[in-house]
Amino acid sequence: MSLPQDGRRAGQVAAEAHDSYVLALDVGGTTMKAALTGPDNVPRFETRRPTGSGVGPDGAVAAILDLAGELRAIGEERFGGPPAAAGVALPGIVDEAAGVAVYSANLGWRDVPFRRLLSERLGGGIPVAVGHDLRVAALAEGRLGAGVGVDRFLLVALGTGIAAALSIDGRTEPGAHGRAGELGHVVVRPGGPPCSCGQRGCLEVVASAAAVGRAWAAAAGAPGLDAADAARAVAAGDPRAAVVWERAVDALADGLLAAISLLDPRTLIVGGGLAEAGETLLTPLRAALAARAVVLHQLPEIVPAGLGDAAGCLGAGLLAWDRALAVVPS
Repeated sequence: MSLPQDGRRAGQVAAEAHDSYVLALDVGGTTMKAALTGPDNVPRFETRRPTGSGVGPDGAVAAILDLAGELRAIGEERFGGPPAAAGVALPGIVDEAAGVAVYSANLGWRDVPFRRLLSERLGGGIPVAVGHDLRVAALAEGRLGAGVGVDRFLLVALGTGIAAALSIDGRTEPGAHGRAGELGHVVVRPGGPPCSCGQRGCLEVVASAAAVGRAWAAAAGAPGLDAADAARAVAAGDPRAAVVWERAVDALADGLLAAISLLDPRTLIVGGGLAEAGETLLTPLRAALAARAVVLHQLPEIVPAGLGDAAGCLGAGLLAWDRALAVVPS
């Protein structure tokens, strides 16, 4: 992976401080992506590991801390010293100011003080920055990806669930309680399928990549099919897949129109597993939004995410450099 640096003063300040890398962790529900990243935002070392969710929240926390300790050891061996800082992107509800993972439905943890735990594991006074996974990805898209030069964009991730992050002039908005962006739990089909949050008909139970995969497997009578299989069937002209896809796109358009009405983004960046379908998704989605828009709506430009599944890890590296260089107060 070769990406440009963000044009700020990272290289200059890092050189003055004799620091050559930061530690970046992107924690997902099943997989962690990790990197040692230089001031040019190019990873010097990358790895992936299971999150450890199968052994409960304590197992997941232990796996994250163990990987952080291993990365520090690798960094010291390769670069002759500790990282300038560490950045970690976490799923669920995250109190970024306190450095606490408040809640994750997929990983089952509550109120985990990751900043303190990582600081203790890494030792040596290494500063640690903690962020919400999608807001961290939006940071990367804004500096290195599809949001470069855009003053106000909404990043929407269509994966196992659905979430959104609003970026305004380079700053992602966490909300008053760190809970902004839960687009997947906007009810778009009242009385619809039950959601893990306790509501029925949430956007993510009808339009996420996981939901599309389930619907296509049921329609095709073939357990194990996923959203990518559905997209291929749509492209091949399968009428059953077309029905599944249209229902998901319609629900997604309803949810996104609500977000557009509230937030008025200049650009809508679509990422996550479902977005890997490219124009098979984006072309009907643009049409569905246009059909729903009224005079009060100014529809944004709709573009695919630029960094793919690397956005979270790249963003965690940026978060770490910001912390190390005091660009953004913690």
